[in-house]
Amino acid sequence: MKTSLKFLAALLVISHFSFGQDITKKIDSIVKANYQKNPNIGMSIGFIKNDQEFYTSYGNLNSDGISKIDKNSLFEIASITKILTADLMAQAIVDHKIKADDYIDAFLPKQYVLHENLKNKIKISDLASHQSGLPDIDFGKLIELNPQQPVSNVTEKTLTDIVNSCTELKDYGKYRYSTIGYTLLGQIIEKVYNKSYDEIIREKIIVPLKMKTTLTKDFNVKNKTEGHNPDGGVQEFFNWNVTAPAGLVKSNASDMVKYLKAVLNKETKVGKAALITEQIFYKDEKRELGLGVNIVTDDKNTLYMKSGDSMGQSSIVCYNRTKNWGIIILLNQRNSKLRQNLLNEICDTVLK
Repeated sequence: MKTSLKFLAALLVISHFSFGQDITKKIDSIVKANYQKNPNIGMSIGFIKNDQEFYTSYGNLNSDGISKIDKNSLFEIASITKILTADLMAQAIVDHKIKADDYIDAFLPKQYVLHENLKNKIKISDLASHQSGLPDIDFGKLIELNPQQPVSNVTEKTLTDIVNSCTELKDYGKYRYSTIGYTLLGQIIEKVYNKSYDEIIREKIIVPLKMKTTLTKDFNVKNKTEGHNPDGGVQEFFNWNVTAPAGLVKSNASDMVKYLKAVLNKETKVGKAALITEQIFYKDEKRELGLGVNIVTDDKNTLYMKSGDSMGQSSIVCYNRTKNWGIIILLNQRNSKLRQNLLNEICDTVLK
């Protein structure tokens, strides 16, 4: 009987290992095929299933053509930062600092003075689910002024002027993607913890999860990827500024897999907070949104995902809590079509 049990245990280990190998081979095959079609775009992909980690990467770190991209190569995760900010907000809910349905009035920094028409109207969850109705930053104009560092011209005064001059929420309750919403959300988190966003994200996510190459203010490291705009021109990483909670964290495949592992574990603080962010806070005929995450559901699966695009890089993170897997895709060129095609192909052929 003991021998049979040992044999069965060994068989299960072999089967599990083979299953893991099968997944990685299929994912690697898809990534390799896409890289061969796009040899000028570097790619780094991290995947986790049942706590097993897998990585694959292709392409060069920069134009010298010598250094290769790997799982530790630094990318701009851009708006994927919003999923981290939403988790911090949800941790503040768990810590009884705020509630999702609290109005923002009492939590905004003192420089903001809401017009009478806006008072007790916008909820914290409205900021996180892109339905606050507040006017947003004009990125088109900022890009014209400084195509390499467009957000460098956004200051505290920029935000204050936008909010304080708003007299009507013309599309409150309707989806409109908002950078200013997440910037304000970051400032609310700063106020309730009485610390900077940089300190809070390090204390509550980066340090406890040992995300050693997830960087905020200082990211001039050797393994940093060179970003490229859609035409192939070199594009600088965005510098850290007041809009950081909306899209300025830098990370890599290895660290983002650590984050996904924590998200999928309901016993971690990050995982408990993620369960809050996965609740539906907005729904129309085109989309369902949680707090910071898009929710895509069919008759078999519920996927939670968030994409990111800087001026020179594209990324997407996606996970399936029920099937206990997650994936991060990082590209060193702004190419939202390619990153979405990669995710779709992997989900449809490997993870269905």
